[in-house]
Amino acid sequence: MTEFEALLALLLVAVVLAAVARKTGAPYPAFLALGGAVLAFVPGVPALAIEPHLALALFVAPVLLDAAYDASLRDLKDNWPAVASLVVVSVGLTTVAVAWVARALVPSMPWAAAIALGAIVAPPDAAAATAVLRQVRPPHRILTILEGESLLNDASALLIYRLAIRALAANTVSFGAVAPTLLLVVVGSVAAGTIAARVYLRLTQNIRDVPTAIILQFIGTFGIWLIADRIGLSGVLTVVCYAVAVARRAPELTPARIRIPSYAVWETAVFVLNVLAFVFIGLQIRPILAALGPAEYLPYVYVAGAVLVTVIVVRFAWVMTHVALVRWRIRRFGFHPPRPAAEPSVAGAVVVSWCGMRGIVSLAAALALPAQVDGTAFPFRDLILLTAFSVVLGTLVIQGLTLRPLLQLLRLEEDNPVEHEVATARARALAAAIAALGDEASDAARAVREELAAHLRHASGDRVETEVADSNHQDLHRRAVGAARQAIFDLRANDDIGDDAFHRLEEELDWIEMGTSQSTGR
Repeated sequence: MTEFEALLALLLVAVVLAAVARKTGAPYPAFLALGGAVLAFVPGVPALAIEPHLALALFVAPVLLDAAYDASLRDLKDNWPAVASLVVVSVGLTTVAVAWVARALVPSMPWAAAIALGAIVAPPDAAAATAVLRQVRPPHRILTILEGESLLNDASALLIYRLAIRALAANTVSFGAVAPTLLLVVVGSVAAGTIAARVYLRLTQNIRDVPTAIILQFIGTFGIWLIADRIGLSGVLTVVCYAVAVARRAPELTPARIRIPSYAVWETAVFVLNVLAFVFIGLQIRPILAALGPAEYLPYVYVAGAVLVTVIVVRFAWVMTHVALVRWRIRRFGFHPPRPAAEPSVAGAVVVSWCGMRGIVSLAAALALPAQVDGTAFPFRDLILLTAFSVVLGTLVIQGLTLRPLLQLLRLEEDNPVEHEVATARARALAAAIAALGDEASDAARAVREELAAHLRHASGDRVETEVADSNHQDLHRRAVGAARQAIFDLRANDDIGDDAFHRLEEELDWIEMGTSQSTGR
């Protein structure tokens, strides 16, 4: 079987496993990782390998961009303390705890290598978290916090990882020596992502060919990641800042006829990359075990199990501590959120604690460890690889497969602020569209008013087919839809609605516009 045939067969198996997972109500990342682990031992299945840095760019960059583009910047600002506690404190505590456990069990392991191991397994993966969360649908605030964490925790962990590798090469660990580099990387990545977004939008704002526009979107995503990584910046942080900046301006510059197919292509591409990434995780068990000697199996498995328990326990301990402090502050000073929201609860904290699935970032970072440092073999590289794989597969299976039952057991009330914001935005958009028609009393104006009312008052947002009569009708229709768009732009700019509601209304207006264009043959 050639590699191309194996890839096609692998994709087919992955799609079948994902369908089975959806039918059974289980998160598909866990099914795919287990399936890949089983396939790894099937005779005749080739051992697929990919260069680690390419794995990060291929599997992580588009998934991060897709998640960051849809992320609600307003909601992330509202919940920044909780997000920051997971991105900075939880990752830091996990890194230190894992390093301490590794050193306790393997005293000969250098501190720098132990810290690198801690940084590798510290961050829940963006692909794993997003894929699971979109199926189990926790309350909106929890979903916002977890999605925000998944966007940024890879950046903090990979920065620690990179600095640990440098410290191992220099044979010293000194925070004072690496702090300036850390600050420069963070500031440089934020600036580079923001500048890249402006340059990209300026260069592509006049492109109206759909295939060209979509291809350039992928080239921009991969190119920005690779350039950032090449010049020593954080690819994760650069891509996230790039996506957030693009998401604020692209809706005003991109026509509906490009946006609709590009969203469909991105949804398909992200799904394909997700399924391949999680199957790829499972397939790595065979080459990892093949590199170990018989005498290393038992002690290495013991260390891997201890680290798996450590990452789960540390996250649970920190999240519960953080929520206890928040609830104490609320009791003392009151709860004054910027928008109506439920108070943080113990049940919600348990869910956040349990959403610690690791994924392709941890495995790719482990595979990217250099074989040698200063002419000598990287210390305990095989142990780090086995431990990283065990943590990834273990968290995907243990936490991923039990997340839905946990939510059902805790009976969290699912708030629905997005639906309320969508209803408000629909009403405001309809009012703006009708106002844009002014005192027009023609048959065309009356028809446009009726069409828009039928679209924007339809609660499900389903498309309504329309007939367009003449050029006057088309002009009035474009004017009204333009006014409706401006209304939702203003609502988002004023933080009256978040990006979730904004993109819902954007899609509805896109289909209204496209329906008119198709009816006129344009």
